Amino acid sequence: MLDRLALKLVKPVTEAAAVRLAARGVKADQATLAGFGFGMLAAIMIASGLTTAAILPILVNRALDGIDGALARLSNATERGAFLDISLDFVFYAAIPLAFAALAPEENAFAAAILLAAFVATGTSFLAFAVMAEKRGLKSTAYPSKSFYYLGGLTEGTETIACFLAMCWWPQHFAPIAIVYAALCALTSATRLVAGWKMFA
Repeated sequence: MLDRLALKLVKPVTEAAAVRLAARGVKADQATLAGFGFGMLAAIMIASGLTTAAILPILVNRALDGIDGALARLSNATERGAFLDISLDFVFYAAIPLAFAALAPEENAFAAAILLAAFVATGTSFLAFAVMAEKRGLKSTAYPSKSFYYLGGLTEGTETIACFLAMCWWPQHFAPIAIVYAALCALTSATRLVAGWKMFA
């Protein structure tokens, strides 16, 4: 829901950073892999009990996720790079709830399982819609810079990161935060299913 606004706000910063990194020879795939590394570091820190400290690598992960796309557009954006980017993003999204489950299994495991199931639903509807849209030659006017049809919803990347940051800041409230967000993800999945059912009729 907030991705379009967030992208508009951070675009000047990510593009400026991309220009500087490109001048130093940094490639888009390198930024993607570095961002993934920070995301996995955040998960390890959470599982180790360093939840507040994990906020920094989460933010670095997201910053590099924006920069890698800007780097790709400065050179030749490739399908391989887009594939790597989205694949590692989904691994990162799954790793954070899993890390909280590892941190406190008795308190968090069930809520983490519910959230991961909700992520599967949102991710599947998101990617399935993109595949069908590509087959029909459809392009997203809301997110023209994306390499595939980016179908928005109530819970997008911006909301998910806000949720993760709240979990890190208030780890004792992980379970209720996860369950509420899982419910919002379920609504997103439902709206995407309806949208796909109507558009691909």
